[in-house]
Amino acid sequence: MAPQPHILQTMAMPPRIAERLGDRYLVHRLFEAADPAALLRAEGAAIRGVVTMGNGKIDAALIDVLPHLEIITVLGVGYDGVDVRHAASKGVFVTNTPDVLTDEVANLGVGLVLALTREIPKGDAYVREGRWLKGDMPFNRTIVNRPVGVVGMGRIGRATADRLTALGARVSWHGPRPKPDVPYPYDPDIEHLAGVVDGLVLCCPGGPATRHLVDRRVLAALGADGWIVNVARGTVIDEQALVEALMARRIWGAGLDVFEFEPKVPPELFELDNVVLQPHQASATHATRNAMADLVVENLDLHFAGQPLKTPISS
Repeated sequence: MAPQPHILQTMAMPPRIAERLGDRYLVHRLFEAADPAALLRAEGAAIRGVVTMGNGKIDAALIDVLPHLEIITVLGVGYDGVDVRHAASKGVFVTNTPDVLTDEVANLGVGLVLALTREIPKGDAYVREGRWLKGDMPFNRTIVNRPVGVVGMGRIGRATADRLTALGARVSWHGPRPKPDVPYPYDPDIEHLAGVVDGLVLCCPGGPATRHLVDRRVLAALGADGWIVNVARGTVIDEQALVEALMARRIWGAGLDVFEFEPKVPPELFELDNVVLQPHQASATHATRNAMADLVVENLDLHFAGQPLKTPISS
């Protein structure tokens, strides 16, 4: 009987991961180790696979202390914390979990758009606090026949754009390059796009290429009537600039599922009534997280069986 491959789990994950890994793998839980460095010194040479989350940091230094590492599997569609190029230079495969979470992330993104523009949390509080007895709540906003910009037109961006269109919005989009199979108008300049739409929905990858893509210039272009929703990565927005813009009402509002230094959230946001906040929940349904966990383990199983990976990432 072949020995069990040693797997390094870097972060706490849904129980489904442990259930699926079962007795096929010997799992070392780095996040539970009293001395992570000591664990790596003791077991690093045996580790053949790494399991991490989408926001997990797997940098060159960690890869280098695992001399027999073969595969890094990411529970999430984003993998900006993984040094994919360095992994590739060492012959290490990297996989993620696309597709299985597309619909839920798009649904929450559109949900945040509606919660923000139709002021659903405010309406709930209005009823609970008895203010309706004293008069009607002020009117709110629509996306019907209004221009909305989507930033990033991958799987999630396209699903979001399709949903917004079905709700009556007029969608255009920005990304690094146009895509001939996308039916929505393309704008190569995000600042220009921000200036001609009511709001932006961020669906792009994280990482250095998109860090602070939404900066003070873009927020200024959105203007006092503009809004922004982020289901991408917190690093895509200059968070300090966003907080300042929201506090000064230089933009109208924001719906945020992700934050630059999560789970730390700027406390200033807690006092504002023009934001809707979520704790990075976009893919966090039972069904979706189970499907993501299954895909992580499937990629591991395929790799150690010598079969092609289902969702490999290329450098």
